Amino acid sequence: MSYRAEYLKGSIVALVTPFKDGKIDEESFRNLVKWHLNSGTHGILVSGTTGESATLTKEEKKRLLEIALEEAKGKVPVIAGTGTNDTAKALELTKMAEEMGADAALIVTPYYNKPTQNGLYEHYKHIAKNCRIPIILYNVPGRTGVNLLPETTARLAQDFENIVAIKEACGDMKQVTELILKCPKEFVVLSGDDFTASFTVMVGGRGVISVAANIMPKEMADLMNACLLGDMEKAKELHLYLYPLFKILFIETNPVPAKEALYLMGMISSPEVRLPLAPLSENSFNQLKKVLREHYKLA
Repeated sequence: MSYRAEYLKGSIVALVTPFKDGKIDEESFRNLVKWHLNSGTHGILVSGTTGESATLTKEEKKRLLEIALEEAKGKVPVIAGTGTNDTAKALELTKMAEEMGADAALIVTPYYNKPTQNGLYEHYKHIAKNCRIPIILYNVPGRTGVNLLPETTARLAQDFENIVAIKEACGDMKQVTELILKCPKEFVVLSGDDFTASFTVMVGGRGVISVAANIMPKEMADLMNACLLGDMEKAKELHLYLYPLFKILFIETNPVPAKEALYLMGMISSPEVRLPLAPLSENSFNQLKKVLREHYKLA
């Protein structure tokens, strides 16, 4: 089995999980996957943190992955979010994704526990040694309380052939540069922030796992295509065009604004989120609607 991961590139959507009356809205979810396939999205991530993975049951994660594979397998990479702050449970979910045929597993650094760099290494080592699915590390210090440093990432990339990529959401381009310099050439660096996607590709990254792609999949795919082709003029134009969307989607906790936007666009039947997330405040809702209407004519 080859673990080279050239297929991990471009605009990979961190897909929201639509809910209706407390349950997964399977019809809306399936339609979202189809929309992304028709819009040029390069890959689909299900049950990531934008998909509210922390409040999904194992059975729900399995069902979401089943639907995504039914619609997209063989067309674009289908990635399963399998990370938790419990190594044994993360391994269990990763093995499930492997058995189901996912193209890769995205595994977030353990949150709340605050392991040392050695603890992070041992966490990923245990999972990598006990499965064969390609693994994408996920570093998002602002939400987990721990920063996977470039040295640790490089050590993991060198020691385990199935650790093939990282979603880097530290928001620090100095750290991203260090990451690209320290890791093997074939190791794939993906931005975890829409704000830094263009800059990450410019210094050697391969794309983005995107929140904004939920709302404007074609434009995010076009942006990443321009970056990967070295068309910096077009990339600059698209980055500046999309910047108001990047900002407004984080006016409150992700994915609350993204789901509200999709509801306003008629793409999902409800903007429902699961506790402890709460609906968008009236003030934030009005600002979101204004940006969607004035910049993109979407609401």
